[in-house]
Amino acid sequence: MIILKTSEEIELIFRAGQIVAECHKLLIQEIKPGMTTQALDALTETCIRDLGGIPAFKGYRNYPKSLCASINEEVVHGIPSGRVLKDGDIIGLDVGAIVEGFYGDGAVTVSIGEVKPSVHKLIQVTKEALQIGLERAVVGNRLSDISSAIQVYVEKHGFTVVRDFVGHGIGRQLHEEPQVPNYGKPGQGPRLKPGMALAIEPMVNMGGPGVRVLDDGWTAVTSDGSLSAHFEHTISIEPEGPPRVLTACF
Repeated sequence: MIILKTSEEIELIFRAGQIVAECHKLLIQEIKPGMTTQALDALTETCIRDLGGIPAFKGYRNYPKSLCASINEEVVHGIPSGRVLKDGDIIGLDVGAIVEGFYGDGAVTVSIGEVKPSVHKLIQVTKEALQIGLERAVVGNRLSDISSAIQVYVEKHGFTVVRDFVGHGIGRQLHEEPQVPNYGKPGQGPRLKPGMALAIEPMVNMGGPGVRVLDDGWTAVTSDGSLSAHFEHTISIEPEGPPRVLTACF
């Protein structure tokens, strides 16, 4: 069941989303070669709590950290550790926060130092694919109009979209209905209505779309070892015009 949110509930999601945005700004400012992903996790948890939020991921289905930090071929759900970032790495930074029982969720992929033009293109196309999807997130469209637009844009640039992980509704739970795939045919699924809150999150691979989960039970990596990028915004569908981006920071 898709739960429509009141304007007051959207404001709480927005408050959580703004904490996510501020944490992303901090991480982007501080990240550099030689840092560990554990240090990034500590920054994230301190940022969330200092701004009055609760880390959404820590303890969620026994996930042990406040940040998902996914490096290079890691698609999503990388667990922070003592791993040291190197010049030329890319890293997806997925942050979630709770404010008064409502969730905000967002992700950004950044490069560490200099990367090859093809890698920069992967990051840029993934970021642009999110924006393309948001442009379809308007009243009257169907859910798959978002999904299809993302897939078409990504594949036009020679990359592939991950199918095993998808976006989702969000609100009192981190993951609510509906699922929001990053692929599919347009004109399918539920109509978009005011009050829907969605986390839209293209995950894009340089190689094939396949992924596998490592023995830690969380970290998803590309099946072929190719690089992957991930961007995510939490949005609300508005009565008129474009969606409201509740996690805007990039």
